[in-house]
Amino acid sequence: MSFEHRVRVRYGETDQMGVVHHPEYLLYMEEARTAYMAHLGCPYSELERSGVGLAVRRVELRYFAGARYEEELRVTTHLERLRAASVSFRYEIERAADGARLVTGSTELACIDLTRPERPPRPLPSGLSEIVRRELAG
Repeated sequence: MSFEHRVRVRYGETDQMGVVHHPEYLLYMEEARTAYMAHLGCPYSELERSGVGLAVRRVELRYFAGARYEEELRVTTHLERLRAASVSFRYEIERAADGARLVTGSTELACIDLTRPERPPRPLPSGLSEIVRRELAG
């Protein structure tokens, strides 16, 4: 199953040369993934209201070419794998005007229970606590 989403590169997503800064592609993938889930009838907001969260466990990106300011991009999202406690997506980002492949990537998301807060972390070992205290005072 796949879903196509379009985004237009905004000025703030680019560097001084007008080329998209590399971490912005993660945001394009996230935007496409959330639109895909809404299209499937499972918007993130409803999922979270039901007490289920999706935490990113793994991300992979491969860059081929850069997008530029004001270009329209086509982000194709594929549902790759659905397991009991995780879901994986694959992405292809292309320039809409000519179909040039810019980035491919994947994400694996872990299903988490938002209704059960995690236990607070254990106290840091005293030696490590002292180092942290010195650094913060520093």
